[in-house]
Amino acid sequence: MTVFSEKRPLIMHVIHHLLMGGMENGLVNLINALPKNQFRHVIVCIENDSDFRERIVRKDVSIIVLHRSRIGVWALRKQLFVLCRRLQPALIHSRNLSGLDVLLPARLAGVRYCIHSEHGRDMDDLQGNNYKLLVLRALHRPLVNRYITVSKDLQHYLAAQVGVTKSRISQIYNGVDTERFHPTNNKPCDILPDAFMGANKLVVGTVGRLQAVKDQATLIRAFADLLNQSPEWVNRVYLAIVGAGPLFDELSKLVDTLGISKNVWLPGKTDNVADILKAFDIFVLPSLSEGISNTILEAMATGLPVLATAVGGNVELVKPGYNGQLFSAGDSSALRDLIAAYVTDDVLRKQHGMAARQVALTQFSLNAMVSAYQKVYEQGLALQV
Repeated sequence: MTVFSEKRPLIMHVIHHLLMGGMENGLVNLINALPKNQFRHVIVCIENDSDFRERIVRKDVSIIVLHRSRIGVWALRKQLFVLCRRLQPALIHSRNLSGLDVLLPARLAGVRYCIHSEHGRDMDDLQGNNYKLLVLRALHRPLVNRYITVSKDLQHYLAAQVGVTKSRISQIYNGVDTERFHPTNNKPCDILPDAFMGANKLVVGTVGRLQAVKDQATLIRAFADLLNQSPEWVNRVYLAIVGAGPLFDELSKLVDTLGISKNVWLPGKTDNVADILKAFDIFVLPSLSEGISNTILEAMATGLPVLATAVGGNVELVKPGYNGQLFSAGDSSALRDLIAAYVTDDVLRKQHGMAARQVALTQFSLNAMVSAYQKVYEQGLALQV
C-alpha cells in the first residue's frame, strides 16, 4: 500500500477507538485538513473502530484495529512494537490514557519522537486525582517529547499533577468548520418530527455519545420539570437528544417513565449533525467532564446559545451572559431555569446565539487548529534531522 511506501513522513495516530465522539471527530478533521503532500497517516485503534472511519475523505489513510480487550495488554504491546518496526513512523501521536500503551513499544522499536495529547478526563477519574493513573502518566513522562492539551484546564492538570514541565506542553484549542456549521434563517423542515416544527415552537437539543459521562439523564429530568412547571409549553417546547451509545435504552426508558415521550426525540446515530443543529433553538451540554467540546463549538458556529456544565474546557468556551450560561453538573433544577429563561426571552436567546457565532469565528477556527498541529509535527520532524 502506498501509505506505507511513500517518502512522506508517516504519523501514527494511536487512539482507544474510532467511534462517534469529540476526540475522534477532531482527529478526522485534522487528517482531512492537513496538506496531503506533507504527511501520511495511519490510525491505530487500541480497541475497535466503526463506520465513523467513512468520514475520512483521504484514501491513503490506513486503519489498524488491535482489540486489546480480546488479546490482553502484553500481546497488545507486542503488536504495537511490531507495527512500529514495520511501518517506521516518523512521529507517534497518542491520545488520552489508553494511547500511552504505544509509547514504550515505539521507543524500543526506534521511534525518535512521540507526541501525547490529552482531550478530556476519564469517567472513573473526573477530578484527575486517581493516584494509580497519576503514577501511570508520570512513568510515561520521559517517553514523551511533546504534550498537547485541548484546554487550559488540562494544561494545568499535566503541569500541576503529572509534573510535566510547562515548556513541553502545547495548548491547542479544537477548531470548528464555520462554513459547514453556520446559522440559517429558515429551519430545515425534513429533519425533526413534524410535531417539533412550527413558527412558535422551540427545540432544545444536544448531540453526543449516549454514555454516562455525557449525563443526558440530567437534561431529560430538567426538561420534564420544565413541562411540569409550565404545562402550557407542552405544545411549544421540544427536546432532541441526538447520538448513539450504550445508554440509549436506559435514556429512552427514562423519557417514557417521566411521561414526556411526545416531546422528546431520540433518533440514535446520525451523520447530518450540521443540518440537525440548524433545527435547534437552544443547545445544551450536560456533561460531567469535558476537554474542549466539539459539539459546543459546532453549536456556537451554528449561532445557538449554549447551556453547559461548568466543567473542564466548557468554561473557556461559554461566557455566562454573553454567548450562553453555565450550570453545575447534575443540577437539573438550575438547567430547567436556564432553559425557561431562553424560552421566555426571544431577544436574549438570539443575542447569545449571535455572540456564540462570533466567538467561533474569531477564536476557534478549524484553520487555526490545523496550523497549530502542523507546526508541532514539523518541529518534531526538524528535531530529528
